[in-house]
Amino acid sequence: MNSHDRIEAVPSSGPARRRNPLVFASLRGYRIGWLRADLVAGLTVWAVLVPESLAYATIAGVPPVVGLYAAVPALLLYALLGSSRHLVVASMSATAALSAGIVGDLADGGSDRYIALTAVLAVVTGLMGIGAGLARMGFLASFISEPVLKGFIVGLALTIVVGQLPKLFGVPKGEGDFFRQLGSVIVHLGDTVVPTAVVGAVSLLLVLLLRRWLPLVPGSLVVVLLGIAAVALLDLDDRGVAIVGHIDSGLPSLGLPDAGATDYLTLVGSAVGVLLVGYAEGLAAAKTYAARAGYDVDPNRELLGLGAANLGAGLASGMVVNGSLSKTAVNGGAGAKSQLSGLTVAALTVVTLLFLTGLFEQLPEATLAAVVIAAVVELVDIPALRRLYRVWTPHLGGIYGWAARADFLAAVAALLGVLVFDTLPGLFLGIAVSLVLLLYRSSRPHIARLARGSDRGAWLDLDRHPHLATDPAVLVVRVEAGLFFANADHIRDTVRDMCTASTRVAVLDAQTAPFIDVSGTEMLTQLAHDLARVHVTLAVAHPVGQIRDVLRRAADSVGATIAISPDIDTAVQQHHLGGDGGRPDGSPHDVGP
Repeated sequence: MNSHDRIEAVPSSGPARRRNPLVFASLRGYRIGWLRADLVAGLTVWAVLVPESLAYATIAGVPPVVGLYAAVPALLLYALLGSSRHLVVASMSATAALSAGIVGDLADGGSDRYIALTAVLAVVTGLMGIGAGLARMGFLASFISEPVLKGFIVGLALTIVVGQLPKLFGVPKGEGDFFRQLGSVIVHLGDTVVPTAVVGAVSLLLVLLLRRWLPLVPGSLVVVLLGIAAVALLDLDDRGVAIVGHIDSGLPSLGLPDAGATDYLTLVGSAVGVLLVGYAEGLAAAKTYAARAGYDVDPNRELLGLGAANLGAGLASGMVVNGSLSKTAVNGGAGAKSQLSGLTVAALTVVTLLFLTGLFEQLPEATLAAVVIAAVVELVDIPALRRLYRVWTPHLGGIYGWAARADFLAAVAALLGVLVFDTLPGLFLGIAVSLVLLLYRSSRPHIARLARGSDRGAWLDLDRHPHLATDPAVLVVRVEAGLFFANADHIRDTVRDMCTASTRVAVLDAQTAPFIDVSGTEMLTQLAHDLARVHVTLAVAHPVGQIRDVLRRAADSVGATIAISPDIDTAVQQHHLGGDGGRPDGSPHDVGP
């Protein structure tokens, strides 16, 4: 995508960006020049979505056509309320597998109750998504860092790829995590169905070649049509090539699933997990393609759009849906500019349900697997992980040790979590690791010893400017973090250890400490008392508004007498040269607003 595309993708009305409309936000500022690209992208996604939806419905344990039932309302309602121009919302392997596990504990597979509860799960997930969106809980996405999302995407893409390999080779699909499934494929390579492998390899090669050499041609659509034609002309299904098979035609019935109120309540807890997985994958895919096209997505609108899509899918006798990584990749790769591509897919899916189910019955599963693999393989972004690993310096390593590569470790944790423990546990693991590393680094902030620069310059970090001279009677330190309960003991112990027998005044430069809590205040008070026993005066210089206010309140409420100075020079002069550092009554200096 070139810079011209990026500019066109973000229409604006002057210096300030206009507020998104309530509905069809992706169509704001639509340009007629985008129409062809959206229609071609819609055709391409349709060619992938129909057979994928049939397959994912099978994973969920319901009739294949249920996947198509879910797609139409999901596409329409997400386009109505969502904020991404590229995200395709439909059934997906991760949430389909979750649905099967959840509903399978409550009903026998294949029964009417099982099918009804599958739709109930979609309805409950949708209601929770809408509620979370209206409550503006999209801020929860802020706790999922970009590195975690990157690792999550890579892990999910690898999982999708390994899940498609059995279809590509015509071998049995293994159970369990990524490594067990991959091992199963390797073990059964001797059982490869040669015609199936040939169809799969040719399909994958054609998709990749068309993408590389003829990017304007919808390669996925071409390959799907060629695969269907090959089955019809060469009778490949009689030669052992698996095809999609029979699909019921007609539109679904609309309304609440046939289930009791207790069934809805029973599924509330499970729906939280389904919503979180669907939201994480959809938000990751939406952000990936929004960044490429140069626009923003709204986390609250994404929750609302996903919730409405699931509610519509459940009311249309469908199954749970979410933003699809693979189909969004197809959509973006085909040149989509807005959700008009999604509306096109919805319209074509209705036509498919009415008239074309017979056509897709002849689609080779190996061709479908090739299209999916080609779509997601570019999302296995190993160079991005390598860049995260390289965000490290010896100085950072000396401060934080192994935690200096916090972003890389969080990304790898999410990646391995998805590969080993499945989608939802992998996401939680990545979030947990990133938060633990954040707390660890916050609990051990860098405490720099400062020295006066040459010619009465600024006070500089001695580790970076070791040539600077120091006064053995003066210790000036800078804490590069807030002063709060998690790091209070570390700061106190470090400052005490930095004092020597020659030290007479210790100045804490607080201009890089944005906040302080009660534990931080008590720590400074205790540190001042500890240093006073060895005839060292503690002063706080450059306190920002929050720290100054809290220290004053502490002085008023508990009688703490921590000396405050407007800058380091003043603190050194007042205390090192014999001043008492405070007012006659011992209270801190007033350093102004």
